[in-house]
Amino acid sequence: MMKKIKVLLVMIMSGLVLGANALPIFDIPPKIFDAMKVGNAVELSKHFNSSVELVILDKEDVYSKQQAEQILKGFFDKNKSKSFSLLHQGGKEGAQYAIGNLITANGKTYRVYFLVKESAGKPLIHQMRIEEE
Repeated sequence: MMKKIKVLLVMIMSGLVLGANALPIFDIPPKIFDAMKVGNAVELSKHFNSSVELVILDKEDVYSKQQAEQILKGFFDKNKSKSFSLLHQGGKEGAQYAIGNLITANGKTYRVYFLVKESAGKPLIHQMRIEEE
């Protein structure tokens, strides 16, 4: 009886370990949030996929990494970042999302959404939204 329990426990534990390895979950790089805190479009764009769906207020399209950086830079030039706070983060295998609040020097608050997917083993921003709160 004891041997059967040990075998069963080993099978369960190895299944959990194999299951954990089969479903890799990654974390969104903290540097993304750090770049938001200071409004650094150049640093943020280092985490962009080669094309990014970017929604900033009423402007929405899919842009190249370089175009998205310039649009984001224009946004930060007009809306100097005062702080960024992460509200929620979650996801599943291969995709993570984060929601936060960006507070600007002019007192406005924007809700920011990120969709980050693994691309060639690296977590990259595939979608970013900045909406008025």
